[in-house]
Amino acid sequence: MHGGTADALISNDAIVFGILMIMLAVIFKTASMETPFWKKFYSVVPIILLCYFLPSLLNTFGLVNPDESRVYFVASRYLLPACLVLLTLSIDLKEILKLGPKALIMFVTATISVVIGGPIAIIVSSWINPEWVGGMGPEAVWRGMSTIAGSWIGGGANQAAMFEMFEPSGDLYSTSIAVDIIVGELWLAALLIGIGRRASIDRFFKADNSSIQSLKTKMEEYSQSIAKIPTTNDLMIILGIAFGITGFSHLVADWLAPAIGENFPELKKLSLHKEFFWLIVTATSVGIIISFTKIRELEGAGASKIGSVFIFILVASIGMKMDVLAILDNPGYFVVGMIWISVHVIMLIVMAKLIRAPYFFLAVGSQANIGGAASAPVVAAAFHPSLAPVGVLLAVLGYALGTYGAYFCGILMQMASQ
Repeated sequence: MHGGTADALISNDAIVFGILMIMLAVIFKTASMETPFWKKFYSVVPIILLCYFLPSLLNTFGLVNPDESRVYFVASRYLLPACLVLLTLSIDLKEILKLGPKALIMFVTATISVVIGGPIAIIVSSWINPEWVGGMGPEAVWRGMSTIAGSWIGGGANQAAMFEMFEPSGDLYSTSIAVDIIVGELWLAALLIGIGRRASIDRFFKADNSSIQSLKTKMEEYSQSIAKIPTTNDLMIILGIAFGITGFSHLVADWLAPAIGENFPELKKLSLHKEFFWLIVTATSVGIIISFTKIRELEGAGASKIGSVFIFILVASIGMKMDVLAILDNPGYFVVGMIWISVHVIMLIVMAKLIRAPYFFLAVGSQANIGGAASAPVVAAAFHPSLAPVGVLLAVLGYALGTYGAYFCGILMQMASQ
């Protein structure tokens, strides 16, 4: 076992959080510098990629134990819903609907590619080395892979649901999480690097980018028309609304999730008994509702900028959970994961070429599946902050489909393993 040992060097979360914030500050400071070295460096390495990678070194070198640290829990339960509220309150839903069916087609393609990619990866790997995908009982590799399918179609809640359904061993599950995170982050890195080259990618797809450009322009014009220098008053109101709705979302989730678990047990298949699902859905829904009111003018005082700050803190806390050296523990399993993600990538590229979809739809459709609510809005916002809600809406759809898709994928992988 590499980084993240029980006797990690730093166990105080205040220190861990301080280190993460210093890392983010250094990244943003260097990214804004005009020196040729940094300009060249950030033209190749996206800011957000560093925000994932640098914190991962804390885990890899055993400085921090992410299993003991509560930083990710706080970021995902407090800052994520708050940032979803702040990113959606200025949304123009009518304009988002004008994006048309291509976004949905790319999202569904991404889901299907994960479902069929799992069994394909098992079949191809068994030709190369049958031991990579063997194992009996709880050690059967397909059981561990079913939890990756849960994560790659929906998110953490769906991953936990697959763990309960297919019951892989503890060791296999922890290796599966490493494969899930590292293979997923490598693909995320490739997507983010692609954002810098999106014009040439769109030319390759012969994509019509006009609907995205028009949404972006409208949002920018709206932001500029209400822009002002924020006062302490404005900032307190923005934070009050963000965390007030976050508190309300927790209230709804704490009441609704157990009620569904008790009264409608069949809905557990959809992960509808998980508090996190309802937390995300409620925060997003209320954010969209208040976008029809005068509250949306808070965007002028920097609501989405504060939301973006929360997103980057969340990203750093996710990065801290990644142990880059975990690949060395079970390299064969990682090859299986890479074959699986390759099926996903090939199908997305083929579909984007067929329907002439912009790169934005490919990237966000993919991350709404592979990354879920934590990274789909991040990728969308990397194109432009005003596009983050598109990622949120698709990620919520991923949660709803995640358990069904992953369960079907698990059954297919079991058959492929026979």
